[in-house]
Amino acid sequence: MTENKLAEREEALSFEVRALRAEVERMNNHRFIRLHDSLWKLGLFQLYRGLAFGLGSVLGASLLVSILAFMLASIDFIPVLGDWAQQIIDEMQLQ
Repeated sequence: MTENKLAEREEALSFEVRALRAEVERMNNHRFIRLHDSLWKLGLFQLYRGLAFGLGSVLGASLLVSILAFMLASIDFIPVLGDWAQQIIDEMQLQ
């Protein structure tokens, strides 16, 4: 291998190492990494995440049940489905 090709490879390798160092530094300064560097920060983050998931699940289920009840109440004019829907509505109102 000639001296020129060896120097080009070393220069390319040096450039790649500098780029890799810059990316690692950028990643270490990222908010996600800084958030998870402490057990307390991680615990609080997971607590907030769980609270948001629970609240979203409850609100979503409430909305879905109310839409379903509204739809069931509006199909009472269909003979077979109307009786079945009325039974479901009566059961939901008992609880």
